[in-house]
Amino acid sequence: MEVTQILVEKLAGLAKLNFSEEEMEEIRQDLSQMISFVDQLQALDLSGVPPLTHMADTADRRRDDKPLPIALPEEALANAPSVQGPYFTVPTFIQK
Repeated sequence: MEVTQILVEKLAGLAKLNFSEEEMEEIRQDLSQMISFVDQLQALDLSGVPPLTHMADTADRRRDDKPLPIALPEEALANAPSVQGPYFTVPTFIQK
């Protein structure tokens, strides 16, 4: 796939970005290099290579997914620094 100036302008328009002519040429070259790299990867014969599930040789140890007892609302609110009725209260952080 050839990356043309028209394609870069279209992509910039879709992304609502404005670039100078020098930046557009630099982006065109960068995109061309990326596509060239992907083309090289696609040319590899990977038919006997199993897909990876982890980047490292070891897998993460995971705990069993088992239900745990939940805290009652009164217990949860007992640890809160500030409560109003059945709700936690927090400082206002949205300014109008």
